[in-house]
Amino acid sequence: MTLPLMNLVLALIWVTVSGSFSLVNLVFGFCLGALSLLLVREHVGAVGYLSRTRRILSLLLLFIRELLMSAWRVARVVCRPTIDVRPGIFAYPLTVDRDLEIALLANLITLTPGTLSVDVSADRRTLYVHALDCSDPDGARRDIADGFERKILEAFR
Repeated sequence: MTLPLMNLVLALIWVTVSGSFSLVNLVFGFCLGALSLLLVREHVGAVGYLSRTRRILSLLLLFIRELLMSAWRVARVVCRPTIDVRPGIFAYPLTVDRDLEIALLANLITLTPGTLSVDVSADRRTLYVHALDCSDPDGARRDIADGFERKILEAFR
């Protein structure tokens, strides 16, 4: 049985034993299951599962932070009387090479206001990104590399 499934089964057992079938109790049971797997991690091989969960949560928190910051930047640009931006498309050299990682990076960029993933090259080494303000494409490349791409590599490798 895979560890996420085992954790879910432990959460369902908790909900059944406690008699409270609410979402809050299910989440609490999931946390208890994760804690239980942490206590017996050497015996069930849960070391990688728990650290990966922490790294995926870190990626999620980074996305939420970037989402809020870029939404604020776009709102400031839109609310000004004169719009002073230089939209454009820049090429981003990919470090990620797996399909899941490329798709996740492209979607995170697209979901962030002010940026849009346009295309991936045929050799899957370049991602083309449209930015609302492309006045500093090197800075945008650094932000993607140091942010989303680094966290994706940490979470899925």
